[in-house]
Amino acid sequence: MTKQLTLQLLAALVPTILIEYGVLRLLMERREKVLLSSIAVNVLTNVPLNLYVLLVNDSMGDILIGEVIVILIETAWYWFFTHSIKQACIYSFLCNAVSFLIGLLVQVLYVLYLNCNYSL
Repeated sequence: MTKQLTLQLLAALVPTILIEYGVLRLLMERREKVLLSSIAVNVLTNVPLNLYVLLVNDSMGDILIGEVIVILIETAWYWFFTHSIKQACIYSFLCNAVSFLIGLLVQVLYVLYLNCNYSL
């Protein structure tokens, strides 16, 4: 794996972990095993999805399908730790929706920033 690819994966993984951990805290989750497990599940789902997007196909359709698969995997993961399918669904959906939308917002702002610099 190249240094650039490693940096790209880390640039996606670290903010995702921080955002999703923050979402869980905002949802008043206090169990250490659930909070720490969110880090592990993000490594297990974020890295393969981003490798696929970076190396195979970066179409919005494939990204959305990947996100749905991640939500399903993370729902099962959180269910294992919370023993509540309702709570697992809420955690998985909200964590992934918030991190996906923040990532999208950052990309849009970056493109706007580049366009503003080119027009000056």
